[in-house]
Amino acid sequence: MSTPFDFKNKNVLVVGGTSGINRGIAETFAKAGARVAVVSRAQEKVDDTIQSLKACGTADARGFAADVREADAIKNGVAEIAAAWGKLDVVVSGAAGNFPALAMGMSPNGFRSVIEIDLLGTFHVMQAVYPHLQKPGASIINISAPQAEIPMAGQSHVCAAKAGVDMITRTLCLEWGAEGIRINSVIPGPIDNTEGMKRLAPNEKIRAAVTKSVPLQRMGSTDDIANACLFLASDFASYITGAVIPVDGGWAQGGAALVGAGLAEMLKATPK
Repeated sequence: MSTPFDFKNKNVLVVGGTSGINRGIAETFAKAGARVAVVSRAQEKVDDTIQSLKACGTADARGFAADVREADAIKNGVAEIAAAWGKLDVVVSGAAGNFPALAMGMSPNGFRSVIEIDLLGTFHVMQAVYPHLQKPGASIINISAPQAEIPMAGQSHVCAAKAGVDMITRTLCLEWGAEGIRINSVIPGPIDNTEGMKRLAPNEKIRAAVTKSVPLQRMGSTDDIANACLFLASDFASYITGAVIPVDGGWAQGGAALVGAGLAEMLKATPK
């Protein structure tokens, strides 16, 4: 699908941009003419995504392998991208981890892992990109989740982490706004054909319930999230900052809680 947004001569960094929603975002910015860089823990995924970005028509594609839990690795990789391209116009921070588990069946290491990837990882990305942002004019988009606002059984770790991500968004809106940096969060609803949705709706019963619970009666696509990011990064959104925006077909109006109920039922029925 063609896009009305033109990002020619713009530098875009997508952290976690080699799979799922984040890869869709990276590819959409590439189709809009931007130079796009991606970050992932696996170099082979970075290499594969770079080839895809080139096929999408990007002006240039780069990337590096790093774990968002390692502050220096992220800082050094971002500095290399900025050295090659100059200031960053758009940063999408979307690295995330998740697995269904009731609180009493989750290990401290499991809880810690999600907090460190989602929340501490976001903090590391924010610190790493700040010196290299276009000031004024940069747009940061943090990829949040419904769990940031809606409690879900089997998701205590993600609920805590993503709520923290949205508070980073709101806080940095205050700290960086005077420099002309905008920062917003996007909350994807149930997005089809993604690893995250496979974890949250692992069987046809839960999947059917999820689809029925969305007011628009369908799951979303990666394009739905990517198009929202294009808008937020564009001049059309120049007065939007500190916002946490659901792109979910109305799912947050009540249907999202059903996922937690389905997960709890499944987890309680799983033999220990």
